[in-house]
Amino acid sequence: MQLSQLIKGLSEVTAQTPIDLAGDPQIDGADSLERAQRGQLCFLEKGHGLASLLPSSRASAILIPGRGDEALKLRQLASERGMAWVGLENPKLGFAEALELLYPRRTPAAGIHPSARVGSDSLVGEGTHLGANVSVGSHCVIGARCVLHPGVVLMDDVRIDEDCEVHANAVIHPGSRIGRRCVIHSAAVIGSEGFGFIPTENGWRRMPQIGVVILEEGVEVGCGSTVDRPCVGETRIGMGSKLDNLVHIGHGVQIGRHCAIAAQVGIAGGSQIGDHVILAGQVGVATRAVIEDRVTATSKSGLHGRVAAGQVVSGYPAIAHARWMRCVAAFSRLPDLLRAGRR
Repeated sequence: MQLSQLIKGLSEVTAQTPIDLAGDPQIDGADSLERAQRGQLCFLEKGHGLASLLPSSRASAILIPGRGDEALKLRQLASERGMAWVGLENPKLGFAEALELLYPRRTPAAGIHPSARVGSDSLVGEGTHLGANVSVGSHCVIGARCVLHPGVVLMDDVRIDEDCEVHANAVIHPGSRIGRRCVIHSAAVIGSEGFGFIPTENGWRRMPQIGVVILEEGVEVGCGSTVDRPCVGETRIGMGSKLDNLVHIGHGVQIGRHCAIAAQVGIAGGSQIGDHVILAGQVGVATRAVIEDRVTATSKSGLHGRVAAGQVVSGYPAIAHARWMRCVAAFSRLPDLLRAGRR
C-alpha cells in the first residue's frame, strides 16, 4: 500500500503530525533501520543511539520522534537521504500498528476439527475454532471467537471467555477461569497443583490443592510458563499483565494490573505484586513478599519482604538501584583495598 494510506491507520497521526511523504512510496513490508530495503518501513525511537545508521539505510520510509532537537536532526537526515518520514510521539507504537496493517493475522476458520474431543456437557461459543487433537473435558465453557490450536487440553470445569487464543499443547487444569482476550502460548500450564507439602517424621505429606487460577482480561502467558493453583482460594493475574516465556507463578500469588514479567522470573507462593510492576529476567520473589505498585526490579534481583511503591531495585537481596550500582563499583576495588590493608 502507499505510505499515505498506511499512516491513516496509525493512531497518533493527525492533521498536525509532521510528515514528508517524499513521493508517497509504496510500502510492502517492514524491517529494522539497518536491514530495511526499498519498499520497506522502519522506525527510530528517541535516544535510540542509531541515528548514525540512517544515512546508509535503504528503507523507503521511517517513523521518527515528532518533537525535540533530535527529531529535527532526524528529519533532515531522512530528507537528505530522500526517505519519507513521519514524526510521532511514540514511533515504536506506530511501528507496531503498521506491522498489523502490513502483516494481518490469519484467523483459523470457525469449526471443530474431526479429531478434537469435546465433553458432551461442554459449550463452545459461536465462531470458535478447535484445532486438531484438542481435548475439552466436562462442564467447560468456551466463549465466542476463541481459537484453540492443535493439542490444547482443557480439563474439567474450565471457563474461557470470548476472543481468547490458546496455542499448541497448552494445558489448562480444572476450575481455571480465563478472561476475555487472553493469550496463552504453547506448552504453558495454567492451574497445575501448587508445590504444597508438609514435613512429617515419615517424609513429605502432600497438601491437597483445591483452589483455582484466574486470569483477568487481556492477560498473556508465554511459552512454557506455569501458573499454579493454591491449596485454597485463588491465584490471580490482573488485567492486562504480560508473562514472558518460562515464568513460574507459585500458588496463591496475586499479581496486579498491567505488570510485565520477563523470562525465567520465579514468584514464590503467597506473594503479592501490585499494579504496573516490572520484573526483569530471572528475578526471584520470596514467599509472601509484597511488591507495591510501579516497582521495577532489574535482572537477577532477589526480592524479599516488602518493596515500597515506585522503587527501582537491584541486587540480592534487592536494594535501591543507585545504591546497588555504587556497591558494584566498590566490589571491583576490594582486591586493591585488601592488598593495601596487608601492607
